Amino acid sequence: MGVLNVTPDSFSDGGRYLDPDAALRHARAMVAEGADLVDVGGESTRPGAEPVDAGEELRRVMPVVERLAGDVPVSIDTSKAAVARAATAAGAVFVNDVTALHGDPEMAAVVADSGADLCLMHMLGEPRTMQDDPRYDDVVAEVAAFLEERLAFAVGAGIAEHRIWLDPGIGFGKTLEHNLELLRRLDEIVALGRPVVVGASRKRFLGALTGRGEAERLAGTVAANVMAFERGAHMFRVHDVAAARDALTVASATVDESSSEAHNPLRNP
Repeated sequence: MGVLNVTPDSFSDGGRYLDPDAALRHARAMVAEGADLVDVGGESTRPGAEPVDAGEELRRVMPVVERLAGDVPVSIDTSKAAVARAATAAGAVFVNDVTALHGDPEMAAVVADSGADLCLMHMLGEPRTMQDDPRYDDVVAEVAAFLEERLAFAVGAGIAEHRIWLDPGIGFGKTLEHNLELLRRLDEIVALGRPVVVGASRKRFLGALTGRGEAERLAGTVAANVMAFERGAHMFRVHDVAAARDALTVASATVDESSSEAHNPLRNP
């Protein structure tokens, strides 16, 4: 899943792809490098980010989604029903909701009606406050319980279970140790029975471990993704598609063919 932020304030690439032509070029380059999906987002979810209204988010994302969909597999990264509705109507096939359907009471019905795949992510609080001293008794058990409950809610709202993905929310209301524990015990999230998305790309915890700035965290990202793959993750949300794809191709070659195919639900729904 290649990251395409059409925002002025995302933590790593904010402002680079506000121009629709630049965004389109980058999206197509990521697909050429091996992205199965391009995740288009118009609202930053970095720690401390301020929210934007639906109108502004639509203004940012729709010129990109409309020109990509049908040509490139598009995911819409949003927690707003109005944005998901417009994007899926334009051809987006995946809705990536960092609030796990908590952010907008109409979102579940929109996704159910669209037939799009859905990713439910765990986040403690909201972007403005999520890194204000996050605490858990057992981060993995609590994230797993949250995702299990949201999965049941989504299915009850009419979203087909085989269309639902789960994301433990690396970096979303978690300390360094919380993130590491989630990666160590990712198999407990995988055991919930739905394909798992991991978004560790360039995250702050990698910088805390390595001392590297955002633009220098590729090696740490690759290491985190390969470990997550070995523990059963299915999708990797990344900024650097070619390097991630190469690393995962090599990792995949160490497992048997049937296991490798099972790691790609997009190609084997």
